[in-house]
Amino acid sequence: MTTDAVALSAELIRCPSVTPEEGGALVLLEALLSKAGFTCTRVDRNGTPNLFARWGAKGAAKSFGFNGHTDVVPVGDAAAWTHDPFGAEIIDGVMWGRGATDMKTAVAAFAAAAVDFVTETPPDGAVILTITGDEEGPGRDGTRALLDWMKDTGEAMSVCLVGEPTCPNEMGEMMKIGRRGSMTFYIEAEGVQGHAAYPHRAKNPLHALVDLLGRMTAEPLDQGTEHFQPSTLQITTIDCGNPANNVIPAKARATVNIRFNDAHSGESLIAWAEAMALAVTMETGITFALNPDISGESFVTPPSPFVDLVARSVEAETGRAPELSTSGGTSDARFVKDHCPVVEFGLVGATMHQVDERVPVDQIETLTRIYARILKDYFA
Repeated sequence: MTTDAVALSAELIRCPSVTPEEGGALVLLEALLSKAGFTCTRVDRNGTPNLFARWGAKGAAKSFGFNGHTDVVPVGDAAAWTHDPFGAEIIDGVMWGRGATDMKTAVAAFAAAAVDFVTETPPDGAVILTITGDEEGPGRDGTRALLDWMKDTGEAMSVCLVGEPTCPNEMGEMMKIGRRGSMTFYIEAEGVQGHAAYPHRAKNPLHALVDLLGRMTAEPLDQGTEHFQPSTLQITTIDCGNPANNVIPAKARATVNIRFNDAHSGESLIAWAEAMALAVTMETGITFALNPDISGESFVTPPSPFVDLVARSVEAETGRAPELSTSGGTSDARFVKDHCPVVEFGLVGATMHQVDERVPVDQIETLTRIYARILKDYFA
Protein backbone atom coordinates (compact mmCIF):
# COMPACT_ATOMS: atom_id res chain seq x y z
CA MET A 1 0.00 0.00 0.00
CA THR A 2 1.32 3.42 -0.94
CA THR A 3 -0.80 5.41 1.52
CA ASP A 4 0.21 4.72 5.12
CA ALA A 5 -3.02 3.98 6.99
CA VAL A 6 -1.19 3.73 10.31
CA ALA A 7 0.34 7.19 9.94
CA LEU A 8 -3.03 8.57 8.82
CA SER A 9 -4.68 6.97 11.85
CA ALA A 10 -2.21 8.71 14.13
CA GLU A 11 -2.83 12.06 12.44
CA LEU A 12 -6.59 11.66 12.91
CA ILE A 13 -6.29 10.61 16.56
CA ARG A 14 -4.24 13.75 17.23
CA CYS A 15 -7.23 15.83 16.07
CA PRO A 16 -9.31 16.60 19.21
CA SER A 17 -12.63 15.96 17.49
CA VAL A 18 -14.84 15.30 20.48
CA THR A 19 -18.47 15.63 19.36
CA PRO A 20 -19.46 18.18 18.07
CA GLU A 21 -15.96 19.62 17.39
CA GLU A 22 -14.45 18.95 13.97
CA GLY A 23 -10.96 19.20 15.43
CA GLY A 24 -9.22 19.27 12.06
CA ALA A 25 -9.99 15.65 11.15
CA LEU A 26 -12.24 16.34 8.15
CA VAL A 27 -9.91 19.11 6.95
CA LEU A 28 -7.07 16.59 6.96
CA LEU A 29 -9.09 13.99 5.05
CA GLU A 30 -10.37 16.50 2.51
CA ALA A 31 -6.80 17.52 1.68
CA LEU A 32 -5.72 13.89 1.24
CA LEU A 33 -8.70 12.90 -0.89
CA SER A 34 -8.69 16.05 -3.04
CA LYS A 35 -5.05 15.43 -3.90
CA ALA A 36 -6.00 11.94 -5.08
CA GLY A 37 -8.66 13.28 -7.44
CA PHE A 38 -11.75 12.99 -5.26
CA THR A 39 -14.41 15.68 -5.57
CA CYS A 40 -14.94 16.80 -1.99
CA THR A 41 -17.86 18.71 -0.53
CA ARG A 42 -18.43 19.79 3.05
CA VAL A 43 -22.05 19.06 3.91
CA ASP A 44 -22.24 20.79 7.28
CA ARG A 45 -25.71 21.17 8.78
CA ASN A 46 -26.68 23.06 11.92
CA GLY A 47 -23.05 23.32 12.88
CA THR A 48 -22.37 19.59 12.42
CA PRO A 49 -19.30 18.86 10.25
CA ASN A 50 -19.67 16.31 7.43
CA LEU A 51 -17.61 15.40 4.36
CA PHE A 52 -18.71 13.87 1.06
CA ALA A 53 -15.98 12.67 -1.34
CA ARG A 54 -16.44 11.01 -4.72
CA TRP A 55 -13.92 9.65 -7.19
CA GLY A 56 -15.38 8.95 -10.62
CA ALA A 57 -18.40 10.20 -12.48
CA LYS A 58 -21.49 11.42 -10.71
CA GLY A 59 -24.32 9.02 -11.34
CA ALA A 60 -22.02 6.12 -12.23
CA ALA A 61 -23.88 2.86 -12.77
CA LYS A 62 -21.70 1.16 -10.20
CA SER A 63 -20.53 2.96 -7.07
CA PHE A 64 -19.03 1.63 -3.85
CA GLY A 65 -19.52 3.64 -0.69
CA PHE A 66 -17.78 3.76 2.67
CA ASN A 67 -19.33 5.42 5.70
CA GLY A 68 -17.65 6.38 8.95
CA HIS A 69 -17.16 9.05 11.58
CA THR A 70 -14.27 11.06 12.95
CA ASP A 71 -15.97 12.37 16.08
CA VAL A 72 -15.16 10.65 19.36
CA VAL A 73 -16.60 10.47 22.86
CA PRO A 74 -14.97 12.53 25.65
CA VAL A 75 -11.80 11.12 27.19
CA GLY A 76 -13.16 11.21 30.74
CA ASP A 77 -10.42 11.55 33.35
CA ALA A 78 -7.35 12.30 31.25
CA ALA A 79 -5.13 11.58 34.24
CA ALA A 80 -6.41 7.98 34.27
CA TRP A 81 -4.96 7.31 30.81
CA THR A 82 -1.66 5.49 30.53
CA HIS A 83 -0.79 7.59 27.48
CA ASP A 84 -2.01 10.93 26.08
CA PRO A 85 -5.53 10.26 24.70
CA PHE A 86 -4.74 12.49 21.71
CA GLY A 87 -1.10 11.46 21.41
CA ALA A 88 -1.50 8.41 19.12
CA GLU A 89 1.61 6.90 20.70
CA ILE A 90 2.70 3.48 19.43
CA ILE A 91 4.07 1.32 22.23
CA ASP A 92 5.11 -2.29 21.55
CA GLY A 93 3.04 -2.40 18.37
CA VAL A 94 -0.09 -0.90 19.91
CA MET A 95 -1.53 2.54 19.07
CA TRP A 96 -3.13 4.39 22.01
CA GLY A 97 -5.69 7.18 21.86
CA ARG A 98 -9.31 8.19 21.72
CA GLY A 99 -10.74 6.92 18.44
CA ALA A 100 -8.14 4.16 18.05
CA THR A 101 -10.92 1.60 17.66
CA ASP A 102 -14.04 3.74 17.28
CA MET A 103 -13.35 4.63 14.57
CA LYS A 104 -10.63 6.91 13.27
CA THR A 105 -8.47 3.94 12.31
CA ALA A 106 -11.21 2.45 10.14
CA VAL A 107 -11.71 5.82 8.43
CA ALA A 108 -7.96 5.95 7.82
CA ALA A 109 -8.02 2.38 6.50
CA PHE A 110 -10.81 2.92 3.99
CA ALA A 111 -9.47 6.33 2.94
CA ALA A 112 -6.01 4.82 2.34
CA ALA A 113 -7.46 1.82 0.50
CA ALA A 114 -9.65 4.06 -1.65
CA VAL A 115 -6.85 6.49 -2.54
CA ASP A 116 -4.48 3.69 -3.56
CA PHE A 117 -7.18 1.82 -5.47
CA VAL A 118 -8.29 4.72 -7.66
CA THR A 119 -4.69 5.82 -8.20
CA GLU A 120 -3.24 2.44 -9.12
CA THR A 121 -6.24 0.72 -10.81
CA PRO A 122 -8.88 3.33 -11.70
CA PRO A 123 -12.23 1.51 -11.75
CA ASP A 124 -15.14 1.79 -14.16
CA GLY A 125 -17.43 3.40 -11.64
CA ALA A 126 -17.32 5.59 -8.57
CA VAL A 127 -15.90 5.33 -5.08
CA ILE A 128 -17.74 7.43 -2.48
CA LEU A 129 -16.76 8.27 1.09
CA THR A 130 -19.33 9.75 3.49
CA ILE A 131 -17.72 10.82 6.76
CA THR A 132 -19.51 12.56 9.61
CA GLY A 133 -18.54 14.37 12.77
CA ASP A 134 -21.80 13.51 14.55
CA GLU A 135 -22.10 9.75 15.04
CA GLU A 136 -21.37 9.81 18.76
CA GLY A 137 -23.80 12.70 19.30
CA PRO A 138 -27.50 13.11 18.48
CA GLY A 139 -26.99 11.87 14.92
CA ARG A 140 -29.61 14.21 13.47
CA ASP A 141 -27.28 16.24 11.28
CA GLY A 142 -24.51 13.74 10.50
CA THR A 143 -25.00 10.82 8.13
CA ARG A 144 -28.64 11.85 7.83
CA ALA A 145 -27.54 15.22 6.47
CA LEU A 146 -25.16 13.56 4.03
CA LEU A 147 -27.87 11.23 2.73
CA ASP A 148 -30.38 14.08 2.44
CA TRP A 149 -27.83 16.12 0.48
CA MET A 150 -27.04 13.16 -1.77
CA LYS A 151 -30.71 12.68 -2.56
CA ASP A 152 -31.14 16.37 -3.36
CA THR A 153 -28.06 16.49 -5.62
CA GLY A 154 -28.44 13.14 -7.39
CA GLU A 155 -25.51 11.42 -5.71
CA ALA A 156 -25.90 7.73 -4.94
CA MET A 157 -24.09 4.68 -3.62
CA SER A 158 -24.92 1.24 -5.04
CA VAL A 159 -23.75 -0.44 -1.82
CA CYS A 160 -22.12 0.82 1.37
CA LEU A 161 -19.74 -0.54 3.99
CA VAL A 162 -19.72 1.10 7.44
CA GLY A 163 -16.40 0.81 9.25
CA GLU A 164 -17.66 0.46 12.83
CA PRO A 165 -15.75 -2.01 15.04
CA THR A 166 -17.59 -5.32 14.65
CA CYS A 167 -15.26 -8.00 16.00
CA PRO A 168 -15.68 -8.99 19.67
CA ASN A 169 -12.28 -10.59 20.31
CA GLU A 170 -10.43 -11.58 17.16
CA MET A 171 -9.96 -9.77 13.87
CA GLY A 172 -12.31 -11.15 11.24
CA GLU A 173 -14.70 -13.07 13.48
CA MET A 174 -17.84 -10.99 12.90
CA MET A 175 -19.50 -8.63 10.44
CA LYS A 176 -22.85 -6.93 10.86
CA ILE A 177 -25.64 -7.47 8.36
CA GLY A 178 -28.23 -5.61 10.40
CA ARG A 179 -28.98 -3.91 13.69
CA ARG A 180 -31.71 -3.98 16.29
CA GLY A 181 -34.01 -1.02 16.54
CA SER A 182 -33.65 1.35 19.47
CA MET A 183 -36.23 3.51 21.21
CA THR A 184 -36.71 5.25 24.53
CA PHE A 185 -39.87 6.03 26.45
CA TYR A 186 -39.70 9.08 28.71
CA ILE A 187 -42.68 8.33 30.94
CA GLU A 188 -44.37 10.84 33.21
CA ALA A 189 -47.14 9.83 35.61
CA GLU A 190 -49.36 12.54 37.09
CA GLY A 191 -51.46 12.14 40.23
CA VAL A 192 -52.52 14.35 43.12
CA GLN A 193 -50.08 15.56 45.79
CA GLY A 194 -50.95 15.02 49.41
CA HIS A 195 -49.91 14.08 52.95
CA ALA A 196 -48.45 10.60 53.34
CA ALA A 197 -50.64 10.07 56.42
CA TYR A 198 -53.81 10.79 54.41
CA PRO A 199 -53.39 8.82 51.18
CA HIS A 200 -57.15 8.83 50.53
CA ARG A 201 -56.83 12.55 49.77
CA ALA A 202 -54.10 12.04 47.19
CA LYS A 203 -53.31 9.91 44.16
CA ASN A 204 -49.80 8.48 44.27
CA PRO A 205 -48.26 8.48 40.78
CA LEU A 206 -45.32 6.35 41.95
CA HIS A 207 -47.57 3.40 42.75
CA ALA A 208 -49.15 3.56 39.30
CA LEU A 209 -45.80 4.08 37.60
CA VAL A 210 -44.30 1.06 39.34
CA ASP A 211 -47.38 -0.93 38.30
CA LEU A 212 -46.90 0.10 34.66
CA LEU A 213 -43.19 -0.70 34.70
CA GLY A 214 -43.95 -4.07 36.26
CA ARG A 215 -46.34 -4.89 33.44
CA MET A 216 -43.84 -3.79 30.81
CA THR A 217 -41.15 -6.06 32.24
CA ALA A 218 -43.33 -9.01 33.27
CA GLU A 219 -42.95 -10.96 30.03
CA PRO A 220 -40.25 -11.05 27.33
CA LEU A 221 -41.13 -9.00 24.28
CA ASP A 222 -40.36 -12.00 22.06
CA GLN A 223 -38.17 -15.09 21.76
CA GLY A 224 -36.00 -13.79 18.93
CA THR A 225 -36.38 -14.10 15.15
CA GLU A 226 -34.45 -15.70 12.30
CA HIS A 227 -31.75 -13.02 12.21
CA PHE A 228 -32.09 -11.43 15.66
CA GLN A 229 -31.71 -12.23 19.33
CA PRO A 230 -34.71 -11.57 21.63
CA SER A 231 -35.65 -7.93 22.12
CA THR A 232 -34.71 -6.36 25.44
CA LEU A 233 -36.35 -3.74 27.67
CA GLN A 234 -34.44 -1.96 30.41
CA ILE A 235 -35.70 0.54 33.00
CA THR A 236 -32.86 3.05 33.22
CA THR A 237 -34.17 5.55 35.78
CA ILE A 238 -37.11 6.25 38.13
CA ASP A 239 -37.45 9.60 39.87
CA CYS A 240 -39.93 11.99 41.38
CA GLY A 241 -37.63 14.69 42.77
CA ASN A 242 -39.33 14.55 46.14
CA PRO A 243 -37.10 15.58 49.09
CA ALA A 244 -39.81 15.05 51.74
CA ASN A 245 -40.61 11.68 53.29
CA ASN A 246 -44.13 12.63 54.31
CA VAL A 247 -45.38 14.02 50.98
CA ILE A 248 -47.03 12.02 48.22
CA PRO A 249 -45.64 13.60 45.04
CA ALA A 250 -47.79 14.94 42.24
CA LYS A 251 -45.59 13.57 39.46
CA ALA A 252 -43.15 10.70 38.88
CA ARG A 253 -40.92 9.93 35.93
CA ALA A 254 -39.17 6.93 34.48
CA THR A 255 -37.08 6.15 31.42
CA VAL A 256 -37.29 2.86 29.55
CA ASN A 257 -34.96 1.81 26.73
CA ILE A 258 -35.94 -0.94 24.29
CA ARG A 259 -33.66 -2.68 21.78
CA PHE A 260 -36.01 -4.49 19.43
CA ASN A 261 -35.80 -6.96 16.58
CA ASP A 262 -37.82 -7.26 13.38
CA ALA A 263 -40.80 -8.75 15.23
CA HIS A 264 -41.64 -5.15 16.13
CA SER A 265 -41.55 -1.62 14.83
CA GLY A 266 -41.27 1.59 16.80
CA GLU A 267 -44.95 2.28 16.15
CA SER A 268 -46.08 -1.18 17.26
CA LEU A 269 -44.18 -0.78 20.53
CA ILE A 270 -45.74 2.64 21.10
CA ALA A 271 -49.19 1.07 20.66
CA TRP A 272 -48.22 -1.74 23.08
CA ALA A 273 -47.03 0.69 25.75
CA GLU A 274 -50.02 3.02 25.32
CA ALA A 275 -52.43 0.13 25.82
CA MET A 276 -50.71 -0.83 29.07
CA ALA A 277 -50.70 2.75 30.29
CA LEU A 278 -54.39 3.12 29.53
CA ALA A 279 -55.17 -0.03 31.51
CA VAL A 280 -53.31 1.33 34.56
CA THR A 281 -55.04 4.69 34.19
CA MET A 282 -58.46 3.02 34.14
CA GLU A 283 -57.60 1.17 37.35
CA THR A 284 -55.88 3.98 39.28
CA GLY A 285 -56.94 7.31 37.82
CA ILE A 286 -53.28 8.24 37.25
CA THR A 287 -52.57 9.63 33.80
CA PHE A 288 -49.44 8.96 31.76
CA ALA A 289 -47.48 10.80 29.08
CA LEU A 290 -45.16 8.32 27.33
CA ASN A 291 -43.07 10.61 25.05
CA PRO A 292 -41.38 8.00 22.82
CA ASP A 293 -38.15 8.66 20.92
CA ILE A 294 -37.32 6.20 18.13
CA SER A 295 -33.64 6.45 17.25
CA GLY A 296 -33.72 3.67 14.67
CA GLU A 297 -35.79 0.78 13.35
CA SER A 298 -34.42 -2.74 13.11
CA PHE A 299 -33.14 -3.86 9.72
CA VAL A 300 -31.30 -6.73 8.08
CA THR A 301 -29.38 -6.93 4.81
CA PRO A 302 -30.12 -10.50 3.72
CA PRO A 303 -27.43 -12.76 2.22
CA SER A 304 -26.51 -11.43 -1.22
CA PRO A 305 -23.51 -11.16 -3.58
CA PHE A 306 -22.47 -8.00 -1.70
CA VAL A 307 -22.60 -9.71 1.69
CA ASP A 308 -20.73 -12.70 0.27
CA LEU A 309 -18.05 -10.45 -1.27
CA VAL A 310 -17.31 -8.75 2.05
CA ALA A 311 -17.28 -12.07 3.92
CA ARG A 312 -14.89 -13.64 1.38
CA SER A 313 -12.55 -10.67 1.59
CA VAL A 314 -12.45 -10.85 5.38
CA GLU A 315 -11.74 -14.58 5.31
CA ALA A 316 -9.05 -14.19 2.66
CA GLU A 317 -7.10 -11.69 4.79
CA THR A 318 -7.75 -13.11 8.28
CA GLY A 319 -8.32 -16.81 7.75
CA ARG A 320 -11.68 -16.52 9.56
CA ALA A 321 -15.13 -16.77 8.03
CA PRO A 322 -17.01 -13.94 9.78
CA GLU A 323 -20.24 -14.60 11.62
CA LEU A 324 -23.12 -12.67 10.04
CA SER A 325 -24.51 -10.86 13.07
CA THR A 326 -27.15 -8.30 14.05
CA SER A 327 -25.98 -7.95 17.65
CA GLY A 328 -24.86 -4.83 19.48
CA GLY A 329 -26.18 -1.30 19.63
CA THR A 330 -27.02 1.11 16.84
CA SER A 331 -24.83 2.67 14.18
CA ASP A 332 -25.27 5.00 11.22
CA ALA A 333 -26.06 1.93 9.12
CA ARG A 334 -29.62 2.46 10.38
CA PHE A 335 -29.77 5.53 8.15
CA VAL A 336 -27.78 4.16 5.20
CA LYS A 337 -30.10 1.13 4.86
CA ASP A 338 -32.80 3.45 3.48
CA HIS A 339 -30.38 4.50 0.71
CA CYS A 340 -28.73 1.24 -0.39
CA PRO A 341 -27.72 -2.24 0.88
CA VAL A 342 -25.33 -1.82 3.81
CA VAL A 343 -23.07 -4.03 5.93
CA GLU A 344 -20.53 -3.25 8.63
CA PHE A 345 -17.03 -4.52 9.18
CA GLY A 346 -14.23 -3.10 11.28
CA LEU A 347 -11.76 -3.70 14.07
CA VAL A 348 -11.97 -5.51 17.40
CA GLY A 349 -13.96 -3.12 19.59
CA ALA A 350 -12.86 -4.32 23.02
CA THR A 351 -11.60 -0.92 24.24
CA MET A 352 -13.94 1.50 22.45
CA HIS A 353 -15.20 4.35 24.66
CA GLN A 354 -12.91 3.19 27.47
CA VAL A 355 -10.00 4.86 29.20
CA ASP A 356 -6.83 3.63 27.42
CA GLU A 357 -8.61 2.97 24.11
CA ARG A 358 -6.05 1.29 21.86
CA VAL A 359 -5.54 -1.01 18.88
CA PRO A 360 -2.70 -3.24 17.66
CA VAL A 361 -1.10 -1.64 14.63
CA ASP A 362 -1.25 -4.88 12.67
CA GLN A 363 -5.06 -4.76 12.90
CA ILE A 364 -5.07 -1.40 11.11
CA GLU A 365 -2.89 -2.87 8.38
CA THR A 366 -5.11 -5.95 8.06
CA LEU A 367 -8.26 -3.83 7.89
CA THR A 368 -6.74 -1.71 5.12
CA ARG A 369 -5.94 -4.84 3.10
CA ILE A 370 -9.50 -6.11 3.59
CA TYR A 371 -10.99 -2.84 2.35
CA ALA A 372 -8.58 -2.83 -0.62
CA ARG A 373 -9.56 -6.38 -1.53
CA ILE A 374 -13.26 -5.52 -1.29
CA LEU A 375 -12.83 -2.62 -3.71
CA LYS A 376 -10.78 -4.71 -6.14
CA ASP A 377 -13.27 -7.59 -6.16
CA TYR A 378 -16.32 -5.33 -6.33
CA PHE A 379 -15.11 -3.64 -9.50
CA ALA A 380 -13.47 -6.74 -11.02
